[in-house]
Amino acid sequence: MPFILRSCVLSILAIPLLLLACTPAELQTPPSPDVEFGQLFVDVQMKELFPDSKTFADAEPLIPAKQILRAYEEQKDKEGFDLRAFVNEYFRFPDAPNNHFVSDTSLSPEAHINALWPILTRKPTGEVKGSLLALPRSYVVPGGRFGEIYYWDSYFTMLGLQEAGEDSLIEGMVSNFAHLIRYQGHVPNGNRSYYLSRSQPPYFSLMVRLLAETRNNDQIIAQYLPELLKEYYFWMGATNEDDMKKTGDLKPGEAYRRVVRLPGNYQLNRYYDDSDTPRPEAYKEDVAIAQHTGRKAEEVYRDIRAGAESGWDFTARWFRDGKTMGTIHTTDIIPVDLNCLLYELEMTLAEGYTLINDQAHSQSFKNLAEKRKKAIQQFCWNKEDGFYHDYDFKEAKQTPIASLAAVYPLFFNIATEDQARLVAKRLKDDFLKPGGLTTTLVQTGQQWDAPNGWAPLHWMAIQGLRNYKEMDLAQEIRDIWVEENVRVYKATGRMVEKYNVYDTSLLGGGGEYPLQDGFGWTNGVLLKLLAEEKKTEHKQ
Repeated sequence: MPFILRSCVLSILAIPLLLLACTPAELQTPPSPDVEFGQLFVDVQMKELFPDSKTFADAEPLIPAKQILRAYEEQKDKEGFDLRAFVNEYFRFPDAPNNHFVSDTSLSPEAHINALWPILTRKPTGEVKGSLLALPRSYVVPGGRFGEIYYWDSYFTMLGLQEAGEDSLIEGMVSNFAHLIRYQGHVPNGNRSYYLSRSQPPYFSLMVRLLAETRNNDQIIAQYLPELLKEYYFWMGATNEDDMKKTGDLKPGEAYRRVVRLPGNYQLNRYYDDSDTPRPEAYKEDVAIAQHTGRKAEEVYRDIRAGAESGWDFTARWFRDGKTMGTIHTTDIIPVDLNCLLYELEMTLAEGYTLINDQAHSQSFKNLAEKRKKAIQQFCWNKEDGFYHDYDFKEAKQTPIASLAAVYPLFFNIATEDQARLVAKRLKDDFLKPGGLTTTLVQTGQQWDAPNGWAPLHWMAIQGLRNYKEMDLAQEIRDIWVEENVRVYKATGRMVEKYNVYDTSLLGGGGEYPLQDGFGWTNGVLLKLLAEEKKTEHKQ
């Protein structure tokens, strides 16, 4: 393993990097606001000056931080000191979500979504603004409280951009992610400094494939080979030679960063975070959770952060008791969906090396992918349940929570025909509700559990079922999901982040913040599914 990765790096040095002309701002990494503002940051967050903790994490200081901190030390203990007034004097806050856009529900959903792309698009600023990481190209944000790019959201947004003919915007977003990999070593959760300690589900290889498909040019995969490999290094804990030795020396049941060694000389991956402090964007919430667990606070914080890296923040998948946030133990769990995504990354690397006529390294990555596939089947397939589950490597057993993560082996063609048939039956019998597929079968009050359904998981499920010729079920899920999206749009004028699939008279809810609209990945998946329908009708 170490030899392969070292050799891969040497073999791609000859590939020209399409380095973008970057402004100084795009090469700067602003400090995380909790680090930059220390006790001031803690005081603002713990005194709940803002209903949403993310507000202050996104604030832009109007003068250098040192001057603000000096003023705070001088004023904070004086009689009549007003913290809110102080903060308003020294910080500018992000604009509220664009409320000037008025939906016209007489428009088709497609026309509505296409009218939203300019509203959700952010252009390069050429300057550092608070915690925001400057990017060289334009990008699409999800919407609502999310005014920055998000990693895995963006793939599903790109599906819609492809149908909308926004090819250059797709290309720019892929370039932005490549830029982040080059200069940060990975794609962070989003382009905020406080997100740099973690990533999100690794969809970069799928984005590169989508761009190659859009441009009808497979050489794009070879073009991004250096960044694909660097992302692989990140997930394999291999940022340097010492890290490679650490992962190579692990014993079964041991983990280092995002890598876990399992019996049978297998390595699989987990979600993690390089920090073990409260998340700046949810500071008071994390402190409150850790205070009531009886566990080391740092351990709880890292597990919460790892849950955020998963994109499923939060869900019973990560809870030891399957119910409560205080039992979160994300770093003990090998998620089936993450490892399917890394299988895809290995296969994409293999294809990239084939494109540059390096068959030796192509075969090496094919071998790594095949070994990962075997490990997924061994540790995540439950014969009794006929379903894929996550694996708790600390307890050496699968977790009991059934979730839509089980569709990933179908999407990536890892499942056998028999396994796919059993997964399809379970989806039909247990997961399919009046408004679509429920994310899990348990209700915890968390947003990635019942009764919510999410666009990205519907896309993965529909495509996964199609891969195994489960066409009737795929079509049924597609029709129900599209109908629910369109119904809510016609009733409210909104495309929202998540949907209540159990009771379609209610909107989706739960989690750490109110329901958001916009909404990037919902728009993208719906536009793609509607376009498929029209293409089918045209053929008929």
